[in-house]
Amino acid sequence: MDALASDAAYKAIAASQFSTVSPENVMKWDAVESAQGSYNWAPADQLVAFAQQNGQLVRGHTLVWHNQLPAWLSQELPSMSSADVRALLKKHITDEVTHFKGEIWQWDVVNEAFNDDGTLRDSIWLQKLGPDYIADAFRWAHAADPKALLFYNDYNIEYTGPKSNAVYGFAQKLKAQGVPIDGVGFQTHLDTQYGLPDLQNNLQRFSDLGLKVAETEVDVRTTLPVTAVEQNAQVAGYTSTLQACLAVRSCLSYTVWGFGDAYSWVPNTFPGEGAADIYDANLQPKAEYTALQQTLALAVAPPARGDRH
Repeated sequence: MDALASDAAYKAIAASQFSTVSPENVMKWDAVESAQGSYNWAPADQLVAFAQQNGQLVRGHTLVWHNQLPAWLSQELPSMSSADVRALLKKHITDEVTHFKGEIWQWDVVNEAFNDDGTLRDSIWLQKLGPDYIADAFRWAHAADPKALLFYNDYNIEYTGPKSNAVYGFAQKLKAQGVPIDGVGFQTHLDTQYGLPDLQNNLQRFSDLGLKVAETEVDVRTTLPVTAVEQNAQVAGYTSTLQACLAVRSCLSYTVWGFGDAYSWVPNTFPGEGAADIYDANLQPKAEYTALQQTLALAVAPPARGDRH
């Protein structure tokens, strides 16, 4: 939202190049309730208004996470009873979803609740409430806005393995219990050093459970400075992940996590890596942008001339 307010070129790209938007931080708990009982919806409301002005849908991000909790909450949680923690979490979800009722297309209800080995993350929510907090979060969100699509969102589930299998099994269990989970979000933060995931097959198996899927935080980082070989790998990463979404009927959206390298989260988190976005630091489109554009064009292209079928 800072860039949207201060950088005219960034704002113009955000308004013209995308059909959906997702907040990086302004809907997280520490942003909306930094002081207990005092809500600041203004930045998030500005994003929703921006989307409405530009004919865009909004992905809400995120209601339940172990990070970016307000300081007052982090201090109080360890000494609170389970009943009080449950009431507090229910109130937060209900208040936020109610505030944006009718304005959010997809909510990331629960974010990053699993470890890479497939076990549930030992978060304060798991410690205080047990694994049922996940199902409860979906129930509370659905009660507050029955029309919003409700997603579980996580990283490193693009590749088939312990984490992806655990999320698959858990989602299957929630569906069987009648929990109102509509979909699973695959963050899709890729790195050229790890190769490409079998993403289409993974999206499809979740879809076969009767779930919608989305790629929610796509970027493809690499070591700096970027070589031609690395950029080719980045282009392949973007192309293959978009193709995977387009190939799976229930894949609803493809969201890049930021679009300009100057504003990327990657360099601060992964020292020595970057160039993960589809626009460069000067907000000029890169080969990755062109690759996505071409992939989308091919997906809706008419039959070639001379094709008699």
